Parts: sequence; structure tokens; C-alpha cells
Amino acid sequence: MTDTHTDVRNEAPLNGHNSCKAIAETLARIGDKWTVLVVGALQNGPLRYSELRREVAGISQRMLTLTLKGLEQDGIVERTMYPTIPPRVDYELTELGCDLLIPLKALFEWAVKNRSLMLDARQKFEQKHPQNTAALKSFTAAVEADRQSPAEE
Repeated sequence: MTDTHTDVRNEAPLNGHNSCKAIAETLARIGDKWTVLVVGALQNGPLRYSELRREVAGISQRMLTLTLKGLEQDGIVERTMYPTIPPRVDYELTELGCDLLIPLKALFEWAVKNRSLMLDARQKFEQKHPQNTAALKSFTAAVEADRQSPAEE
């Protein structure tokens, strides 16, 4: 191929394995509970680290730092440092981050609307399959613990 066809060679089509990988990577970033809560906290404008920590109940300092770094890396949050004493750092949603608010708000509305239906279904499942209940609760707890301490890269 000649140099005029480099776009064809360099960019794989987004299907099969590539699309699954793209979706998995995206969901790993935006599907995390801390990401959702941090993005939600920033929806009304920039906040300082300490303000974010107060807004996002239950988040540890470590998880907030890791979440903000990941969001900044993916272009969802912008970090602005001001040369003051003491230094001031603000975090703000980028245009991409603001676009993310649209599906997150839809998911929030869906969750609120369907929460009671999910709880009812969970209760029915537990009654129908009591032997699976302990295993599922253990699995859910393990997944949550894994999210709390991200794997080293």
C-alpha cells in the first residue's frame, strides 16, 4: 500500500474484539461508583479537593485521588492549579465530562424508578434459591472489595 492508505492500515474497525475492548475500558472508567459520584458532584461547577471529599460521602482520600487522576487521564475532568500560598487546585468537568452527565442522569432516573422492582425481584430470587443467596452476597462483596482497591498496573 502507498502512504495515501495509511488510515486504512492504522485504524482497525470497531467490531468484534475491538468493540468489546473499547466498551469494557469505557465501562471500567465510568461504571465505577466513585466515578459516578465524583462526576455528579462536579456537575454544578468546579470544586476543590476538600470540597469534593465532603460532597462524595464515604470516599477515602486514596480513592478520591485515584478517581480524579483516572478522570483527568481520560479527559473527563480538568485539574487547574493556582500559584497561591497555599496552592489551590480546582477540579472541573471538561466538555467530555459534561457530555457524560447525559447518560448518567438517565441511569440515575432509571435506578430511582426501578429500585423497588429490583428489590422485589431480589427478594423473590432469595426465596426461590436460598442456596445461592450466600454465594451471591459473597460474590457481590468480593466485587465491591476489588473496586475499593484497584489492581496494580
